[in-house]
Amino acid sequence: MSMHAFTEEEFQTRHLGPNESETMEMLEVIGAESLDALIDETIPANIRIRTPIQLPDPISEDRYLQRLNEMSKQNKVFKSYIGMGYSDCITPPVVLRNILENPGWYTQYTPYQAEISQGRLEALLNFQTMIIDLTKMDVSNASLLDEGTAAAEAMIMLRGIVGRNREQARKFFVSDTCLPQTIDVLRTRAYPLGIELVVGSHENTPLDPSFFGAILQYPSQDGGIHDYREFIKSAHDVGALVVVAADLLSLILLTPPGDFGADVVVGSSQRFGVPLGFGGPHAAYLATKSEFIRQMPGRIIGVSIDAGGNRAYRMMLQTREQHIRREKATSNICTAQALLAIMAGMYAVYHGPDGLTRIARNVRACTAALERGLKRLGYEQLNGIFFDTLKVKVRSTDKIHSLAEAARMNFRYIDAHHVGVSLDETTRPEDVLAILDVFAQAVNHQPNTDGMNELFGALNLDYQEPFARKSEFLTHPVFNTYHSETELLRYMKSLENRDLSLVHSMIPLGSCTMKLNATAELVPISWREFANIHPFVPANQINGYMEVFKDLEQYLCKITGLSAASLQPNSGAQGEYTGLMVIRAYHMDRGEGHRNVALIPSSAHGTNPASAVMAGCRAVVVKCDDKGNIDVDDLKARAQEHGKNLAALMVTYPSTHGVFEERIQEICAIVHMHGGQVYMDGANLNAQVGLTSPAIIGGDVCHINLHKTFSIPHGGGGPGMGPICVAKHLAPYLPGHPVTKTGGSKAIHAVASAPWGSASILVISHAYIAMLGASGVTAATKFAILNANYLKSRLESHYPVLYEGKTGRVAHEFILDTRPFKQLANVEVEDIGKRLMDYGFHAPTVSFPVPGTLMIEPTESESKSELDRFVDALIMIRKEIQEIADGQADANDNVLKNAPHTAQETTSDQWNHQYSRSKAAFPTPRLRFNKFWPPVGRINSSYGDRNIMCSCPPIESYTEQTTEAIG
Repeated sequence: MSMHAFTEEEFQTRHLGPNESETMEMLEVIGAESLDALIDETIPANIRIRTPIQLPDPISEDRYLQRLNEMSKQNKVFKSYIGMGYSDCITPPVVLRNILENPGWYTQYTPYQAEISQGRLEALLNFQTMIIDLTKMDVSNASLLDEGTAAAEAMIMLRGIVGRNREQARKFFVSDTCLPQTIDVLRTRAYPLGIELVVGSHENTPLDPSFFGAILQYPSQDGGIHDYREFIKSAHDVGALVVVAADLLSLILLTPPGDFGADVVVGSSQRFGVPLGFGGPHAAYLATKSEFIRQMPGRIIGVSIDAGGNRAYRMMLQTREQHIRREKATSNICTAQALLAIMAGMYAVYHGPDGLTRIARNVRACTAALERGLKRLGYEQLNGIFFDTLKVKVRSTDKIHSLAEAARMNFRYIDAHHVGVSLDETTRPEDVLAILDVFAQAVNHQPNTDGMNELFGALNLDYQEPFARKSEFLTHPVFNTYHSETELLRYMKSLENRDLSLVHSMIPLGSCTMKLNATAELVPISWREFANIHPFVPANQINGYMEVFKDLEQYLCKITGLSAASLQPNSGAQGEYTGLMVIRAYHMDRGEGHRNVALIPSSAHGTNPASAVMAGCRAVVVKCDDKGNIDVDDLKARAQEHGKNLAALMVTYPSTHGVFEERIQEICAIVHMHGGQVYMDGANLNAQVGLTSPAIIGGDVCHINLHKTFSIPHGGGGPGMGPICVAKHLAPYLPGHPVTKTGGSKAIHAVASAPWGSASILVISHAYIAMLGASGVTAATKFAILNANYLKSRLESHYPVLYEGKTGRVAHEFILDTRPFKQLANVEVEDIGKRLMDYGFHAPTVSFPVPGTLMIEPTESESKSELDRFVDALIMIRKEIQEIADGQADANDNVLKNAPHTAQETTSDQWNHQYSRSKAAFPTPRLRFNKFWPPVGRINSSYGDRNIMCSCPPIESYTEQTTEAIG
């Protein structure tokens, strides 16, 4: 009897959509002999990788999780009292399980299709309302990447506002009370824009009209609380505007910045229920006065109405997503931190104003009790007024350090004679006693013998004028209703049910790569060894994280063919910016700082020219030809014209038109010949991995969207990660950090607040690559190309395909031209996108990169049956268009113009359309058994922009809408 050969299931079989028989059927439709033959017909032979990339062998999900668990145990989870903008907190389990760990939330895309995004839009509106209430400002955006980035965005925003009338005002004052990582990010962002930072004391730095703005920290980075009213008045007197970086929890008890004159308030919402995660991801915020709303960076959720007059939410003032303005942008923000903002908002919904007050007073009480105990031990505490942080003068920090480490505690060691101790929501009275024991031992005192009552008795927790908060907050019913777990669970589920995500159907967004986010990849981010680590703990406590980072950097370098990596950029756009800043540092180091021209193809994503402008470059557009390729003659002319000042070419490969350009190596060589560097946008890396690489095509730096190619979920608009890989000559300039050593020997300043960006989600991409291995990641690329070409082959007889390669193949995405339908039947591309909702699908990318078109990217994870269902829907819609053209359907009252159709409308007693309810809601038989109902009809965008409301509607409007619905 022969022995059974033991084999493990490969993760690849779970990740890829089509099985073997389906693959053969699809290849027959495409007209390709084999999958390898299809790849040969798609990717130019001169840029192909001919040997497997050097990655570890594939590993099963179970084996990987065992291995990662062993690695995680190398991280030491101490009690961290470091502060510096990061605080441990308690994530309500109901939020952890039903938001963070729920694919119904984390697999959503950015809510561009608002009709099927109403749940997360409402949740983000809750977040905005929370920020507005706590800061006492007029408007808030729906999150930014981190506090340092928010501060930088505020600085640039104020420069734009003040600079319109005072171009000569180019100085920005930065108080030395600000967090060191924030100051470093400000340095990064200020320099290329010609902004002069003046760092100093707000108490003795005189301002004059050469200053356009200033930033203050509240409470300060060492925990002290200052009265900033006089400084803000002096700034306003010289025409400067003021940013206050504020701790949200402290604003429960402290006078909010809006009440003492701030023009902009920024900060992090991390301590509102979002795990530390070794630095991220966390949702930052930016709030300001209503008069500045059109200059705000990022996304703002607003209230509008749908076609039936019902309340509906949408992203308002769309042009404020500044990257849409390309080279005229004042921000390159694209990805935000939607999922984390939703968590923070739900934390406030769950606790309400009373619960948050209890938490804030507990933190305040523990800190006051700690100060009392320290004084009894003979220590001097230097913060006269404080919330959660004490600055303690000591003989030497060395002894405190060793004793704290032995007690598994981390403090902030400010210098040789000062220790910072920051408490948080997780701190209990017994923790206070344990901290006091460490300080007692350091001065040879006996461990603390004071009882709890001695320390906590008769504490005065109320602030005096002008620091005591007087204004109410979170008075809206949403923050005062869902305090039992049952009620909150049902509320969150009701929102989830209003959103279409990958749990319902494929999301075929071109340039977005909405692939499988495997559960095994996401499970570890909630493990305490990854979730509960402060970003500034000592190096000997993070060996597990360091092993993950080392592996991931090596994986990404092998995949791209480049030499070194930085994991710090915490979004794709930040990766673009970082790559350009590294290039500029390289040129400056060579005495060629005048090189500031970035050549950018007209087909590029809007963040490319926006990032170029933010990096101090001048964007010069290069034409594309009729086939969607870069016009090489125009490129030569532009490179020749700007040769002495050429910094870089920004190129996406394969192009955003969905083709592998045959002359890409020649294009890169032209740029190099004129002294420029080649920056490759990694948005389409999912069509390269294992088959070609940025290095082969001639790239010097490449940013990588881990939330696309390497499976980090999009989270409804973030988080994302955009690490960069660089060639050897650029490695010395990789970004550093002021607190933790990272980057190259000639590092640029930090581009994110945390040394490794949103560190905890890097584990997801590590898992993706490790489980698939070299063969698996290569297969993923092949199947992404297979699926796209299958869709093209089935659809091209119904819709014109705009661009294809010389063999008739497309890359991993392609563009359908819907512009002819405007003349044929007065049908716009938007009508097709909205009608797809009735079929249960999210629209492909609308009007990018070509207006009036649909860009489709199916990814490798979708099965043939799902691809066929999508194709069938588009074919049915094409027939519906023809019905209009043939006069069988009314030109105005038809299923496309009125899409999407809601359950409320379809089941109403009145039906005034010339087509049937069945045709509206159930155009295919399958939908009668499995239907996602759009919760609102088509949204009136202009109404929302004319009637701006970006916080929760007043309770009266809920009553009015209910009455209207009943009536």
